[in-house]
Amino acid sequence: MQTSFDWSLIRSFLAALDQGSLLAAARLLKTSQPTLGRHIAELESQLGVVLFERTGRGLVPTATALQLAESAREMESGALQLTRTLSGAQLQTTGTVRITASVPVAVQLMPPLLARMRVALPDIQVELVSSNQVSNLLRREADIAIRMVRPEQGTLVAKKIGNVGVGAYAHRSYLARRSPIRQPADLLQHDLIGSDTDTAILRGFQAMGYAVGPEVFALRTDDFIVQWQAVRAGLGIGFVADYMTSTDNDVVRVLPGLLNVPELPMWLAVHREIRTNRRIRAVYDFLAEALPHVI
Repeated sequence: MQTSFDWSLIRSFLAALDQGSLLAAARLLKTSQPTLGRHIAELESQLGVVLFERTGRGLVPTATALQLAESAREMESGALQLTRTLSGAQLQTTGTVRITASVPVAVQLMPPLLARMRVALPDIQVELVSSNQVSNLLRREADIAIRMVRPEQGTLVAKKIGNVGVGAYAHRSYLARRSPIRQPADLLQHDLIGSDTDTAILRGFQAMGYAVGPEVFALRTDDFIVQWQAVRAGLGIGFVADYMTSTDNDVVRVLPGLLNVPELPMWLAVHREIRTNRRIRAVYDFLAEALPHVI
């Protein structure tokens, strides 16, 4: 019959065996004598054997205890080695860090930052998940997340990086062939580019008093890179992050100062392991310092 027991009790057993008394063993492990006594009694109960004879002079190990001692020390040695290995892994700044970010951030902002980080942290490899879906850090789908919404899980460490400006933009070629845009209402007479399932822009028009539906958009797509490329191609007016426009000087802002599109907050979120994992901490610190300068 196979015997099962709580391996954590082995530490108390070895301390009692080496020290020869419950009091001395308790002092060694920085616990109380009654607690250590309960550990020994529990281990004896789980194993179904007597490990010590209690005498006025202390503890006398039984033959069974002496037989178990060698295997117990091997277990202790293995546990210590596991602890050292884990500690070493946590102290290293080598290995892989998995980062998730929205598609525009991953496409536009991350490559230049990762090039700089490669120089600063050459022993770290990066897995970049480019997705508009919010990855779950608690399930370890990623180590670090760059999000446009604040994480709700209280067990995550989150830092607000800043606010991302958003505006209405169009290519000069589109504006040259269409009627002038002098006020927000004029936008409804133009070809607009927007999202398919995200209703933020529609809600913005409604807040200004314009009851419009998805048919107001000449192109609807949830892929923000497609929206941006459609703007660059002169298809119409799109609502994009300000940082995207730095790649094309022929794309200009429409109604500057007259159309206020709410900014989007950017958050850097990480699992609590950042407190003990130097590799993740190094990447988190690099991004926390670098991202505010590029949004």
